[in-house]
Amino acid sequence: MMKPLKEYTIPFIGLKVGKHHFDYQIDNKFFECFEYDDFNAVDVKANLVFEKKSTFLELYFEITGTVNVNCDLTNEPYNQAVEGEFKLVVKFGEEYNDEFEDILIIPHGEYEINVAQYIYELIILSMPAKRVHPGVEDGTLDSDILKKLEELSPKSLSEKEETSEEIDPRWNTLKKLLTDK
Repeated sequence: MMKPLKEYTIPFIGLKVGKHHFDYQIDNKFFECFEYDDFNAVDVKANLVFEKKSTFLELYFEITGTVNVNCDLTNEPYNQAVEGEFKLVVKFGEEYNDEFEDILIIPHGEYEINVAQYIYELIILSMPAKRVHPGVEDGTLDSDILKKLEELSPKSLSEKEETSEEIDPRWNTLKKLLTDK
């Protein structure tokens, strides 16, 4: 990360014990700070419930929105809905330690925490492993690549037996995506 995003730094030293709400509107600029450019456009709301307790902090993140990405099969851009949640417990200790997924230990005497990294990771992790344009699944997407896949995909078993060459098994998985409706 280039420089910590100031508006995501929460100076908890000044907060009263109890729950505090922070809302963030995430767009492309946010991801530029992480030098991440997989997304065409980002429109995600991040809500943070920040609970200050006497000896530790509890952060509950929730994200919801859309990210515009290119389809893995056709490279056509589409809006992917994203939602996710994550709970982080912040404890105080001798030294900084972020080895645990949901526990952060910060040194005694720290007075602020930057939450940008957690929002960034939550959005990335909320993305599906395979990014497939909804039009691929329901057959509404008009794409040259899809037409090509149709041409290259085996028509039926009898025809397949006639052609002696083996069809690359990857086409079958792509074909399955086209026929799974």
